[in-house]
Amino acid sequence: MLRILRCGFFALVFLSTLLSAAPPASAAYPDRPVHWLIGFSAGGPVDIVARIMAQWLSDRLGQQFIVENRTGSGGNIAAAAAIASPPDGYTLLFVAPNNAISTSLYKKLPFDFLRDTVPVASIMQLTNMLVVSNAFPAKTVQEFIDYCKANPGKISFASSGNGTSVHMSAELFKVMTKCDMVHVPYRGSAIAFPDIISNKVQLIFDNLPSALEQAKGGNVRALGVTSPQRWPSVPDVPAIAETVPGFESVGFYGISAPKGTPAEVVEILNKAVGEALKDPKLVARLAEIGGIPKPMSPAEFGKLVTDETEKWRKVVEFAGVSVD
Repeated sequence: MLRILRCGFFALVFLSTLLSAAPPASAAYPDRPVHWLIGFSAGGPVDIVARIMAQWLSDRLGQQFIVENRTGSGGNIAAAAAIASPPDGYTLLFVAPNNAISTSLYKKLPFDFLRDTVPVASIMQLTNMLVVSNAFPAKTVQEFIDYCKANPGKISFASSGNGTSVHMSAELFKVMTKCDMVHVPYRGSAIAFPDIISNKVQLIFDNLPSALEQAKGGNVRALGVTSPQRWPSVPDVPAIAETVPGFESVGFYGISAPKGTPAEVVEILNKAVGEALKDPKLVARLAEIGGIPKPMSPAEFGKLVTDETEKWRKVVEFAGVSVD
């Protein structure tokens, strides 16, 4: 019996030594591909930025970061899928203003975004841009307002889905200018642009990356940006606030993960994103599409998302809109 006890004791000591010597599971993170869910269609602004960042992270961390487009419901399908995933760092969510807006706009979400996710990293800040079909007669924001008031209900605006900043920027504009416009939601702004270019739908308040690309290509006409002042990368485009005092809609892009994701994994990802935002080549690519890098700690990014959620709650109430 004593011999058996001794063998058992040494076996336990040996096992304990192995366990203490082994690195924690997250120390090797990532050791397989990481799936990054985004709520909008391929070719849109979120998709463009996600793929730029995913390539950098893949190169730096040695595992592929796979961008998956889970479109629909203003990004909520992607959010729900990410939240339902194992909290191991291998499923991430691209976070944007739609996640902050949806909390108050959608009345029957199956999740609480602030409760069910953990903030990982901030990527960049950006503005939206009001662009119109070249066939649309207005050349300035004031001309747009005048035309809209003279033709109530006859102008339609596209969005990348209910609850996106693209949608809510237009709703805020409607309330502040008393313009009567019809909302036409799409499953991403890239899908909407053919209809805007053909004047089937007259306008969109799109995120700057894709709006700027379309405007530079001569496909649409830029009238104004939604930031309170002119945006550094497009100084020739007026701020809408120059015509509509107080108008503002500035967005953010970042990463969140399901609640329970290990803090070590969050730290690895946050550090990697921070390094990416110091890379001159990556920063230059973001600048080309109008983005301003905004590295933050997880706590700082969490506060930003919380503050944005409260800000957009007030806008949703002010605009009097909701989605069941």
